[in-house]
Amino acid sequence: MNRKILFTIMLLLSAAVPDATAQEPVDTTFKHIEAVVDSITAIDGEKSIMVTEKEEAKPKKARKDWSEWRPDVKKALWMAIVIPGGGQIYNRKYWKLPIVYGGLVGCIYAMRWNGQMYDDYSKAYTDIMDDDPETKSYEKFLHLGAAITDDNLEHYKTLFKNRKDRYRRWRDMSLFCMIGVYGLSIIDAYVDASLSQFDISDNLSMKVTPAFIDASGKNMTASRSSLANGGLGVRCRLSF
Repeated sequence: MNRKILFTIMLLLSAAVPDATAQEPVDTTFKHIEAVVDSITAIDGEKSIMVTEKEEAKPKKARKDWSEWRPDVKKALWMAIVIPGGGQIYNRKYWKLPIVYGGLVGCIYAMRWNGQMYDDYSKAYTDIMDDDPETKSYEKFLHLGAAITDDNLEHYKTLFKNRKDRYRRWRDMSLFCMIGVYGLSIIDAYVDASLSQFDISDNLSMKVTPAFIDASGKNMTASRSSLANGGLGVRCRLSF
C-alpha cells in the first residue's frame, strides 16, 4: 500500500468522522470506514493478481544443454587460425591448452636463445677475421688461461664459424618448430570439431567370423588362382 492510498484513507476518514453538530450515528461512520477499506483491499488484490499473471506469462529462459552441444567445424577452424589455442577453447578441450602454449613458449624461448648465441659468435667471428687489434669480443669465449696465437688462429676461426652456423640453424629450426606447433593446433581443432559430429551410436558394429572359401568363388576374397581348391578364411561384417 503506497503513500497515495494512505493519503486517500486519511482524507476519507477525516470526511467520515462526524463533528460536534452532526446527527449521523457512530455505527454509520464505521460502516463507511469498512467500505473504504474493503474497496482499497479489492484494488490491491486486483493489482497483485495482474502482476502474478504477468510473471507467469513471461517465458522462462531455457538453460543450454552442453551435453548435446556440437562445435561448428568452420568456426573452430577460424578460431584456431586467429588465436593460438582458440580452437581448443571453442571445442571445450581445455586440457590441450598447456600442450599448445607450452610448445609455443618453448619454441619462442629456443629461438631467442639460439638467436642471441648466433649474434655473439657472429660478432666474435667477425672480430677474429679482421686485422683490428681493438676488436677482441672473441676472448670471452676462450677458456681460462687460453690465448689465440698464430699457431691456433686458424683453428679458432674454424671453430667460431662452425658455432655461428650451428646456432643459426638451430634458430631457424626453432622458428619452423613454432610454426609447426601452430599448424598442428589448427589441424587438431579442425579434426576434433569434425569428429564431434561423427556417429558413435550402438548401431555401429563389426563382426568377425570364420568362413570357408570355396572354389566357385562365391565366398572368395582373394584371387581365384590361389584358392582353386578352396580353403578357410576370415569374414568381417560391418553394420552401420
